[in-house]
Amino acid sequence: MTRVVVVGDLMTDTVARAAFPLAKGSDTPAAVTTHGGGSGANVASWLALDGVEVAFVGRRGADIAGRNRDMELMGYGVDARLVMDQERPTGTCVVMVTHKGDRTMLSDPGANAALLPEDIERCKDLFVQGTHLHLSGYSLINEGSRKAARHTLDLARQAQMSISVDGGSSSPLKRMGAEPFLEWTQGARLLVVNHTEAEILTGRDNPDQAAKVLTAWYPQVVVNVGADGALWYTNGRPEPVTVAADPVEKIIDGTGAGDAFVAGFLPPWLDGKQPADALTAGCRLASQALQHLGARPSLDVVDNQIKT
Repeated sequence: MTRVVVVGDLMTDTVARAAFPLAKGSDTPAAVTTHGGGSGANVASWLALDGVEVAFVGRRGADIAGRNRDMELMGYGVDARLVMDQERPTGTCVVMVTHKGDRTMLSDPGANAALLPEDIERCKDLFVQGTHLHLSGYSLINEGSRKAARHTLDLARQAQMSISVDGGSSSPLKRMGAEPFLEWTQGARLLVVNHTEAEILTGRDNPDQAAKVLTAWYPQVVVNVGADGALWYTNGRPEPVTVAADPVEKIIDGTGAGDAFVAGFLPPWLDGKQPADALTAGCRLASQALQHLGARPSLDVVDNQIKT
């Protein structure tokens, strides 16, 4: 199985799941819990749960939250290469989840915004041919970490690694603009985006058409269309490969479902399996993420796997 290096964001998520529709200007009962988060760290955690040898490169604060996030990653089996920032706190995200499972996020990147090219250089031993790089789009979108993200891509290209990139998040991607993102990620073998991010990058609201346009920049494109499943497209094919989403009886929390999809898709894709098999694996892991609070697998699940 191919080793994967994930470079990206590490966060602490404070998740408030409302029991009823939000009462604007008043109180709404909610279950409030704290979890490890950050798109890049989430992908690494889900990959480790799947038995993939994975390293995560990121930045944390010199605070209790940062120490806890570091310990969690090690608990999943991730080779955590975290640089400690003495000035900035570990990134924090407030996740408001409605009673229907829809979510809105308020993010403070904290130490993530100070990821430096020097931080990546310290982990240069990870950048070797035969290893795969997955770069979190958040690292490119955030101006503070952009130089480090671009340096990461340069190192991976020089080492002739395969590269995948995700779209990060639709709203900040839109603020940054499609053209810079497409330019900076040239050379990536795979782009993974949701349907909204695909529309921002192409101007096409049809996921099939957007994927086809994106193959002008990337050899392979995956568009996650949520409840409608996912599709894979490459140049030269008349139609995309599509799979349906796994049925979910009740969505508990959508946070991290897209990251779980990426982690489910990558291993079979890297092993040369058929695109439909990789899409199915991605949708299966995403459905698992939708059915519990928090963006990562429960550490209890990891403990049970170790014992068995």
